[in-house]
Amino acid sequence: MKPTQLLIFFLLITVSSKAQTSELGTIADQIYFNGEIYTMNDNRPMVEAVAVRADSILSVGSKELIMKLKGDKTELFDLKGKTMVPGLIEGHAHLYGIGINLLEVDLGGTKSYEEAIERVAKKAKSTPKGEWIIANGWHHDKWITQPTLVNGYPTNKLLSAAVPDHPVILVHASGHIIIINQKAMEITGINSKTPQPDGGEIVLDKNGEPSGILNETAGDLVFKFLPEPTKDDVKETLILALEECYKNGITGFHDAGSGGYMVNLYEEMASQNLIKLRLYVMLRGTQPELLEYYFKKGIQENLYDNQLTIRSIKLMADGALGSRGAWLLEEYTDAPGEHGHNVTPLEDINKIVNKAYKNGFQVGIHAIGDRATHEVLDIYESTFKTESTNSPKDARFRIEHAQHFDPADILRVAELDVILAMQAIHMSSDRPWAIDRLGEKRITEGAYIWQTLLKSGAKIVNGTDAPVEPIDPMAGFYASVSRKTLKGMPDGGYEPLQKMTRNQALRSYTLDAAYAAFQENDKGSIEVGKWADFTILDKNIMTIPENQILETKVAMTVIGGEVVFDDKKVD
Repeated sequence: MKPTQLLIFFLLITVSSKAQTSELGTIADQIYFNGEIYTMNDNRPMVEAVAVRADSILSVGSKELIMKLKGDKTELFDLKGKTMVPGLIEGHAHLYGIGINLLEVDLGGTKSYEEAIERVAKKAKSTPKGEWIIANGWHHDKWITQPTLVNGYPTNKLLSAAVPDHPVILVHASGHIIIINQKAMEITGINSKTPQPDGGEIVLDKNGEPSGILNETAGDLVFKFLPEPTKDDVKETLILALEECYKNGITGFHDAGSGGYMVNLYEEMASQNLIKLRLYVMLRGTQPELLEYYFKKGIQENLYDNQLTIRSIKLMADGALGSRGAWLLEEYTDAPGEHGHNVTPLEDINKIVNKAYKNGFQVGIHAIGDRATHEVLDIYESTFKTESTNSPKDARFRIEHAQHFDPADILRVAELDVILAMQAIHMSSDRPWAIDRLGEKRITEGAYIWQTLLKSGAKIVNGTDAPVEPIDPMAGFYASVSRKTLKGMPDGGYEPLQKMTRNQALRSYTLDAAYAAFQENDKGSIEVGKWADFTILDKNIMTIPENQILETKVAMTVIGGEVVFDDKKVD
């Protein structure tokens, strides 16, 4: 061996030895072992044990190696055969909405309009007259029996008769359409002369009178009349939502659109160590003063012990498919002449996207219909061409929901490095009736086409859009790999060639979700130096039969080495 080669050899040995000595010379605070540990590191997909020091991963490897890091005070976590994965990340949801949903009347799972009204009437009996009642989660396409419909939706006649003394708002599961009773119409002053709002609709009956159905932005005519909750009320509601996240194994959360009041409250709570969750906040694009403030202040990363990051902006291009608000290139199959709504003028979207790019902020735009996704891709492409000449940026712009594509736009997603925040559970819930909206050809070629997009090189971030759907990630994982409803229908799944593999589905809830928040170096996989965020499950979702996935429960949730949920300690 030549002298220079010998010197390099000894240098490498020395560096390697020092690294190992440093690692093994540090005592672990925690050791996890005796389970199926999936790392999401392609070079080392599974390990026997993990050591944690403070809030980070100290070492991964064999049980024999890791146990050398045990000291007198090391806390040992015997997984007893359970499965540990990187902490699951909710890729698109609404934290405050989750808490509100826990407090309001739940209409999820109702089988008829009458059943939904019955739940509201029961609430009215224990509510002082005149106080607002809000109920969430109805979905007429899932009802077994249908009431009288106007433009495809139930009117407020039955509701007004059953609950005459309380103003009532029934919020559709999508959040994009509401029904209000007569009392609420009187308070808000909505009548046949009320002008139709931009980007929404006051649905009128055959006599030209308001039916109580308010689509998209028309809901704003009502929500402004709701009493403002106190700060303490909001904090308590958020704490309820956080606890719901913990018990569902969620360690990271992409909050899809918060205004200035909520962002300030997040900062206050994080400074008091009340968040714990890795909260990634998208600023609400409808508040220009808020955006200008943060453009001057700059992106805010990993604040308050890595609890809070503010570096994204949420905009809305269209509405929802269920309310026929999704913006389509061709008319709805079940509503001739209807194409949905562009809820934010494209000129306004373009201006914000350009400013965000110049200031280093990510943009996530709600776009469900193929016209909306097409227009958003055009805006992104134009921005990159115009603004990237002198200072190209790692933008990681997103499309939120991205349910339906024009086939001609599919390859553009990966070419533009656009991230897709797609909620697999929406396919499970919506596919049985979505075919009525889009027809078989559009469903097959462009809707919920996960595998096609993944093969093109696109990144998919999974989630639930909670409270639109329950935040349970097992439902999302099951929908991803089965393409079935939660009742297991149909056999083989809808458009089975679009199923995700189990590894792809787990990646969409971990490493790719971390990438979508610029945090892939901090979380998303179980690797040395990353945050000690883990989700521990009572079943191995990577190997069990498909029909057992929905039975899987979260045994423990760990954030930064702190156990924030333990099923053994639940009363």
